[in-house]
Amino acid sequence: MIYNEDFETLPREVLETLQLKRLQQVAQRVYHTVGFYKKAFDKAGVQPDDIKTLPDIKRLPFTTKQDLRDNYPFGLFAAPMSSVVRLHASSGTTGRAIVVGYTKRDIDTWSELMARCFVAAGLTKNDIIHNAYGYGLFTGGLGAHYGAEKLGASVIPMSGGNTKRQIMILQDFGPTAICCTPSYALNLAERGSAMGVDMRSLKLRVGIFGAEPWSEKMRDEIESKLNLSALDIYGLSEVMGPGVSMECMEGRSGMHVFEDHFIVEVINPETGDALPYGEAGELIFTTITKEAFPLIRYRTRDISRLIAEPCRCGRSHIRMDRVTGRSDDMLIIRGVNVFPSQIETVLIGITGLEPHYQLIVDRVGAMDTLEVQVEVSEKAFANADEVRYLQNLEKGLAKDLKDYVGVTAKIKLVEPKSLQRSEGKASRIIDKRKM
Repeated sequence: MIYNEDFETLPREVLETLQLKRLQQVAQRVYHTVGFYKKAFDKAGVQPDDIKTLPDIKRLPFTTKQDLRDNYPFGLFAAPMSSVVRLHASSGTTGRAIVVGYTKRDIDTWSELMARCFVAAGLTKNDIIHNAYGYGLFTGGLGAHYGAEKLGASVIPMSGGNTKRQIMILQDFGPTAICCTPSYALNLAERGSAMGVDMRSLKLRVGIFGAEPWSEKMRDEIESKLNLSALDIYGLSEVMGPGVSMECMEGRSGMHVFEDHFIVEVINPETGDALPYGEAGELIFTTITKEAFPLIRYRTRDISRLIAEPCRCGRSHIRMDRVTGRSDDMLIIRGVNVFPSQIETVLIGITGLEPHYQLIVDRVGAMDTLEVQVEVSEKAFANADEVRYLQNLEKGLAKDLKDYVGVTAKIKLVEPKSLQRSEGKASRIIDKRKM
């Protein structure tokens, strides 16, 4: 099944003609409405009129996450606030979130792309979709919600957390599809089994999972425990939210990028040079229909590859493989983006702690865990016999990290100068997860 057959099955030549026209339009618009892009284009020695062919996109400058932070909150908006009907934001690494805006047309486009995703997963208006992505500033919940309504399906706006109630709703309401992170799907399966619920007997037949890396092995485990077909979805708040690309039920081998709205490239993250189809590198996205917050050649830092071979489903849009890693030091813990610099910012504000730390990431059962090992100061260590003092340090740090970063972490205070030092780039992360 295909939601918008006219656009999703466009012949390659027609699709690329459409992409070029929309690229030229968005280049003109950002150059004349966004001060950042005018300066960036001028610095790169390129003008919007220089874009004559699709390969000319390589002449345009990259946009980075730091550029988005530097223009917080609305400096990259290409539409007046009177036209912006929705704001979302992702957590920032230094106190500045990345803020994205949507016009009414942007919301309509997003809703359609998510409807395309649901249809690619084999869903129809007769399905009931249990939406366990987080609502609020995070794009996942509302993005999936509007897409489900666009399709005409019934949507259960559960959001995240409250696992016991989620399991009860899964039993009582009989949803046929679920949207959440893959690790939360496994958590639901394990918690349900512990409660004596036969999770394989639920009416679920499709699961749409994203917002964190996962593997084929994890897919097999989810499908076995929940008795459903598990499919991959990709998106990021900066580009739109969920629904940038979606795996189809027929192919189950790579996610179709909706190329009538996004131009995707893969580059060598070290050199910035373009890489051919099939070769793994950093994903770059240019939005060609967004009104409020268009992005030119955005460096996602996600590592993947593009698949040019035709898919049996009939969609002509190129596919991207599942994301296998990052070209920066960002971690994804239970669907939340965590940077070491965020941890460092919290540590600096707490008396008695040093900015020397290590992050230990693991997966216990279905859930990711984060342990923060941090050195106490010489003075604090001298008071080590004051057990309550150290306990208060741990509790204070755990609370501040939860409030600032959005994840629960186990805190382990260690002796001064006990963590390994590096003469080059500090090695902050030990990731023990096996995807």
